[in-house]
Amino acid sequence: MKKILLLVVVTLLMTAGMAAAADDWLTIGGDYRFRYDVLEGKVHNYHNGTTGVAGYDVKNNSFMTNRFGLNLKADAAEDVVVKARLVMYKVFGQQSDGGYNPFMGGYFADRGAVNDGTTAHVPGSSSLLVDYAYATVNNVFDAPLWVSIGRRPSTGGIPSNLRQNQEKIGTAGIPAILVDYAFDGMTLGYAPDIAKLPGAYAKLCYGRGYESGYTDKTATRSGSDTDFIGLNAVPYDTEKMHVEVQYQKGMNIFDNPSDTPPTTNLGDISWIGGVVTGKVNNLNVFVSAATSKTDPNGNTWMNLGSASLMNDGSSKTSRTGNAIYIGGRYDMGRTKIGAEYNQGSKYWISMVPAADDIWTSKLGTRGQVYEVYVIQELNRKPISKKGKAFVKLGYQYYNFDYTGSNNWVGEPKKISDLNTTNPLLAQMLAPVETAKDLYLTFEVQF
Repeated sequence: MKKILLLVVVTLLMTAGMAAAADDWLTIGGDYRFRYDVLEGKVHNYHNGTTGVAGYDVKNNSFMTNRFGLNLKADAAEDVVVKARLVMYKVFGQQSDGGYNPFMGGYFADRGAVNDGTTAHVPGSSSLLVDYAYATVNNVFDAPLWVSIGRRPSTGGIPSNLRQNQEKIGTAGIPAILVDYAFDGMTLGYAPDIAKLPGAYAKLCYGRGYESGYTDKTATRSGSDTDFIGLNAVPYDTEKMHVEVQYQKGMNIFDNPSDTPPTTNLGDISWIGGVVTGKVNNLNVFVSAATSKTDPNGNTWMNLGSASLMNDGSSKTSRTGNAIYIGGRYDMGRTKIGAEYNQGSKYWISMVPAADDIWTSKLGTRGQVYEVYVIQELNRKPISKKGKAFVKLGYQYYNFDYTGSNNWVGEPKKISDLNTTNPLLAQMLAPVETAKDLYLTFEVQF
């Protein structure tokens, strides 16, 4: 009998130990944010193709949003991990599933409609949507090699995490100046152990921006699939410094967002850029820069006349643009003060419509954007692993030099040249020349 009791006790202890180990397979976290924006803008005189429109002011003194995110990490098997993020993001007093959306003001192309690349990153409805969901296999062939596939975490990259009061994403991240767009795709990564290059890794990435569907004589959709490739290299990654460069190319770029759907392909766009971040005591600083170059195929998108890839008419002229993004954040215990500046040239185009800005994604601006903010964390003891709560007060000022920020269709025009009498300078979207956003958030991360 004693032997039987001893066997039962041992079995229970072993089972309990196994259960305890198994309990670690799932990690749950997330965040909640309330945001209040006071928005003011000024539209320049322009011609809309039919008539002249005198300049006017735009205001929204109480634009409020709710956002809730749920993060999941599952260790499914040895070296096999699944990560996912579900998000609800909506405007106060509005459900916007395909209907009227007060967030879409009709001033910028990236704020014209919710599409595949911006779902869960711009306000919609109270539905819980998939932001990202992907599986990763590590240590492939017993080497520091990994393969990852699914809806990618290709948003919120370095250094935009600083103003969001978040840690950098890690090897899944990308430079914010180049990509802030939710892709479905895959990655092949390699992280060699090099003593003089701590944390170094490189990865080859692929993403599909638009699936054209079946091709047959009854097909109602036009154009080819839109695909993106990227080569990302991080030669140095420590707590004190991060160096990252990336080359990417978008092939068969669509004329309309993927959910509209597109009617034709306009050509290719190539980018190269990078970011360097550093930390000296309590000061975080960064500098980021990039160049874009278009390769039009001459196809045109018909609306208010012909427009092609960064050109009017069917021109195949290549356009080169550039941008710079600098700033920093000084941490004084629970108080953090930040300042940022970015500038884009006449022909600058980026792939950043999912960025966390209300007017338009600031890193795609053809002009200048200034931003300052103060983060004050609450003096509360964390209970969850990443638990913290804080308020943030910030201010953005946009000064647009050229039309078409975050839009690759048509030739950019100098805003100061627009008038009410010249239809050759007609604009489909009302040309905002300056915009302001005073915002306040209350945020909880867990």
